[in-house]
Amino acid sequence: MRVAIFASGNGTNFEVLAKHFQSGDIPGELSLLFCNHPDAPVMKRAQRLGIPAESFTVKSCGGKEEYEKQLLQLLKKYQIDFIALAGYLRVVGPTILNQYEHRIVNLHPAWLPEYPGLHSIERAFNDQRKQTGVTVHYIDAGLDSGPIIAQRHVPILPSDTVETLEERVHETEHQLYPEAVKQVLTELEKEN
Repeated sequence: MRVAIFASGNGTNFEVLAKHFQSGDIPGELSLLFCNHPDAPVMKRAQRLGIPAESFTVKSCGGKEEYEKQLLQLLKKYQIDFIALAGYLRVVGPTILNQYEHRIVNLHPAWLPEYPGLHSIERAFNDQRKQTGVTVHYIDAGLDSGPIIAQRHVPILPSDTVETLEERVHETEHQLYPEAVKQVLTELEKEN
């Protein structure tokens, strides 16, 4: 299985996954990082780890439809079989979804279906919940609504700030995402 990771920002989850692929812990080959922000720190992480990285923006493509077409061409060029989203802050449209049905997973910093979309950690914190979580799920046409693969709770402690909660959510992401991606790819390899 040839895998692409889509990311938009810093890339800590990208790096965690990349190291699991490089150590052989996750089956398949990490063949591409795609980033929709050419100057994002994740691009430097990919370079440091020796992983091919490509980047372009919706604006540079002249709109979302053309962006998705160019992205699909890129995926075909790299012969990508599977996609993991790691902080990719764009909705994946039908051009990609239709070609990769049940082959795109996402990591979300909340216990879905609670707090879909952006600012999930802050929203859970501000609502004074006793816990939040991390969810790995397949993506579909909805917003963070696809079938759930794995979830783990993260307690919200009385002493927490948004920053300390964020740190614990990220630690949980770094444990859960590689486990879930390994599980999904292992199952896909058995089917093929």
